[in-house]
Amino acid sequence: MSRVQLALRVSDLEASIAFYTKLFGVDPAKRRPGYANFAVAEPPLKLVLLEGSPEQPTALDHLGVEVESTDQVTEATDRLSALGLFTDVEADTTCCYAVQDKVWVHGPGREPWEVYVVKADSATYGLDSRLTPAACCAVSEPEPTVTSPVS
Repeated sequence: MSRVQLALRVSDLEASIAFYTKLFGVDPAKRRPGYANFAVAEPPLKLVLLEGSPEQPTALDHLGVEVESTDQVTEATDRLSALGLFTDVEADTTCCYAVQDKVWVHGPGREPWEVYVVKADSATYGLDSRLTPAACCAVSEPEPTVTSPVS
């Protein structure tokens, strides 16, 4: 089963956890300092909460599609690349307290999307313990290009 991921940067992590627990009727699947995620069965959703600055309103951090295998990440990479999209592949990367394989692309509004598989849990947020939540899921953006529609 695949599911859409929505990652939000929130100003009050504890209040957000309480709200989304009530909204979806499930407790977080994972909680770590500055981080929580919910594995919602209905609708199929991976909701990720990343602690942001207290004075800033909630903002979209990134979007994703969680898949079941590295093969599915590779298939997505091949498909997206063949369609002319800039892809940024990360294999065996540690991000968001998990070891993952992933590929990043950007939508026309520069919104970052990842297709990823969680391979293992991790005790650290990222490979470098000095990483901030913003740096963990950072991905290089493609150079702006003009493309013709695919028919």
